[in-house]
Amino acid sequence: MKNLIFIACLLLLCFSASSQITAIHFNADWNKANNVEWFNNLSDVDKDRMDIGDGDCQKKYSIAIVPTIVVFNDGEEVKRYQADLSFKMLATKEEIQGYIDELIMSQF
Repeated sequence: MKNLIFIACLLLLCFSASSQITAIHFNADWNKANNVEWFNNLSDVDKDRMDIGDGDCQKKYSIAIVPTIVVFNDGEEVKRYQADLSFKMLATKEEIQGYIDELIMSQF
């Protein structure tokens, strides 16, 4: 029983010590047709959507083209995926999820 409690505490410590991974989907109201619909299906990551027309997020995050998906680890940008010149996302769900999974595994 002591071993079980020790393992549970160790796992809890590992999960609480792990970093916070966040992904933000940036787009614009005028580009709704190119929303990345599968973005909400990413797993093991906190997700947010921002419209570059609201506030100063375009300048703050240096968004040059929409849609753009930015992955953050503990608030620091670690990866950026941008649309092509036709405003369509080039990256796939599998590519971004794969990166998130690798980022999580690198923390252990």
